[in-house]
Amino acid sequence: MSSLSKFKKLAGISAFALAAMTAANSLSAAEWKYAHEEYEDDVQDVYAYKFKEYIEDNSDHTLKIYRFGELGESDDIMEQTQAGILNFVNQSPGFTGSLIPEAQIFFIPYLLPTDLETVIEFFNESKAIHEEFPKLYAEKDLELLKMYPEGEMVITLDEKATSPEDLNNKKIRVMTNPLLSETYDAFGATPTPLPWGEVYGALQTNMIQGQENPIFWIESGGLYEVSPNLIFTGHGWFTTAMMANKDFFDGLSGEDQELIRKAADYAYDEILEHIDGLADEALAKIEEASDEVTITRLDEEQIQAFRDRAPQVEEEFVNMTGESGKALLEQFKKDLEDVESD
Repeated sequence: MSSLSKFKKLAGISAFALAAMTAANSLSAAEWKYAHEEYEDDVQDVYAYKFKEYIEDNSDHTLKIYRFGELGESDDIMEQTQAGILNFVNQSPGFTGSLIPEAQIFFIPYLLPTDLETVIEFFNESKAIHEEFPKLYAEKDLELLKMYPEGEMVITLDEKATSPEDLNNKKIRVMTNPLLSETYDAFGATPTPLPWGEVYGALQTNMIQGQENPIFWIESGGLYEVSPNLIFTGHGWFTTAMMANKDFFDGLSGEDQELIRKAADYAYDEILEHIDGLADEALAKIEEASDEVTITRLDEEQIQAFRDRAPQVEEEFVNMTGESGKALLEQFKKDLEDVESD
């Protein structure tokens, strides 16, 4: 065989090998799908895009992100994740509570502190979050990757309020979460479950007189326009969870599972920096945009009047969840004690 023939043969083999490698790489690369509950540049959106950044910078995979409304409401994207249509979903325990009753623990008022440093330490160190919750989510075919805080909960109303008595006969929108309904019942209001897409219109038409959300969401959703009285009661933090379809996750290679866990950790670290100061920025935007907004920060005596009603919510949580919920609550409180004693 001539040198030229040998070269052509080798070139042909190399080209075939390259084509085979390219095909193999294209088969191993995948476009994964991820949906969350918020708008562009909101906390869950920032988390999702940081997760995407890590995945795409460290693999051949790509990630398609769907924001609120693009695939339906919160219940819709959870159903699609459980069905395997979506690979990842970011959903608050406020909606997951009907699926995983123990997740409602985050809605026991005055259980979590409200200062950011303590909240972050709790999410970093809590055994309940890192050891107990993954097992609960796994029972529902979900791989829990991260739980993280978004912001302090703030009530908005049609008029100022400083006491539970001021909430009497007020219809307050709540997520479809039985324990959150119990909370506002304890606070003296009439809890009214509504999907997010109906909230602005319901406030505008006085079908409801108030709602609760982190301040950044009140700003980005324009809720202050139709519910201008903001009341800081100090009763809790909005928490969310990022998870994967468990069959999908379990079917991945060890390398891809590690990639996803590292991406979740990276996005978590980034989001903790992002939320630092976010509430103040959002509140400043609200005050600049509207002269009608009032801001009421309850003092300790006023807060105590609400806090005194929290035990009945805690009792209802145990009634709803049984021994598993009771054990989780005990671990939750121990974790908080450990953080606060440091």
